Amino acid sequence: MHKEALKALLEERRSLIDPTRHGLSLPTGKGRRAPGLGLTQQHVDKLCHVTPGTYRRLEAGTYPNPPIDLLRCVAQLFALNEQERVTLCRYAGIGNPPGPLTPRSGKEIPGVWQEQVDGNLNPSYVTDASWDLVAYNRPFARLFPDAWIPWNTMRWMCLDPAARRMLIDWRTAWAPLVLPQLKAALAARPDDETLQRLEKDVLADPDCAPIYNAPAGHIHPDGDERPLYHAIEGPGWVTMCAAEPMAAPGSRVVTLIFHAGERRTHTRTPVLRSR
Repeated sequence: MHKEALKALLEERRSLIDPTRHGLSLPTGKGRRAPGLGLTQQHVDKLCHVTPGTYRRLEAGTYPNPPIDLLRCVAQLFALNEQERVTLCRYAGIGNPPGPLTPRSGKEIPGVWQEQVDGNLNPSYVTDASWDLVAYNRPFARLFPDAWIPWNTMRWMCLDPAARRMLIDWRTAWAPLVLPQLKAALAARPDDETLQRLEKDVLADPDCAPIYNAPAGHIHPDGDERPLYHAIEGPGWVTMCAAEPMAAPGSRVVTLIFHAGERRTHTRTPVLRSR
């Protein structure tokens, strides 16, 4: 826990919230400590439906391991964005928060990411937290026959017959590594309707269901190497570079470094370390 930083963050953001928007009166009196005419600590207790004094303990840094529901309520009440919410949870001593703050979290990606993928010479794309495609570049489109682009990359990888031809050794090299990502995403976002429909269709598929139900711990493609059939360059394999935009948790930016031919002709790049 970082008490001083937690107190400063909460006091500042609390002072910016107009009580009258929540049907409360403006604060008065000498006991007021936060600047401005924002919410009092008692207001926060009332609006978050917690016992009197609970928020005071949180702001003062005397509430060890505060419940995630309290931190979520405070974050929403103070109109924190996802990055600010992560900071709040870290200052409060519980680490990164589980799951998104709002249903649209991870569904809105800063537009500059389109410029980033456009400037990438390798196939590159961006999906939101439900694997709906939101940006891609021309090299990515060239991977597919007739430049047909899947609108949801997870659905395509799991269920499209064309994907099972393009993703070489789909049953062993792709599905066991892809399907656990869906399960992990649903654990974090159980109310996501896109993911719910996708899981339903995966469980109805005789090839996917046994793999999906099997125990597995692989949930991220970063650094993976997998065989793939390029629509123009033919068979080869890709090294996958994956990252998450900080403003959109759960979304992902993926770059595929394609190598034509046999995998054994390539020496894998060693891990990077600071000097």
